[in-house]
Amino acid sequence: MTLERAGAGRFRSSCEEDTVAFGRAVAPLVRDGDVLVLTGGLGVGKTHFTKGLSSGLGDGREVTSPTFALMAVHDGGRIPLFHFDLYRLEHAYELEDTGIYDVLGYEGVCVLEWGEQFQDELTDEFLGIVIARDEGAAADSALAEERTIRLEPHGARAEELARAIDAALA
Repeated sequence: MTLERAGAGRFRSSCEEDTVAFGRAVAPLVRDGDVLVLTGGLGVGKTHFTKGLSSGLGDGREVTSPTFALMAVHDGGRIPLFHFDLYRLEHAYELEDTGIYDVLGYEGVCVLEWGEQFQDELTDEFLGIVIARDEGAAADSALAEERTIRLEPHGARAEELARAIDAALA
């Protein structure tokens, strides 16, 4: 694993396996009610992070992006993982049909891909995880896999979780 801490709340991932490993490292630290909002462009590794998180929680089933199903439940681990992909939604009223309000902030950990677009309608308490390709990484270069992962806590529990992640990966 070449995942490295690049400062408080900042990490560098040089490959998909690093992003999966980051998710595994976060898994023992999450608890019921935690909300993680994954932000980043297409193909930056949001689902790879979720694969690691699910694996780290003890669920051995395959994780894929629930782009068309909108939600996938991975409940074979320590706590349930509710994985939402809100990419295809255009309006906040569409959230009602996803089942998000049934579990958000209550049971298990909720992972929201593309959730930032509906932040006003969801929750004030969440840990933002921003994944971005490193600047200058051309699509055909060896740097194409390098990512920066940045934690953006919103609320007391999210700040606590961000500090715990920092400490675990220091």
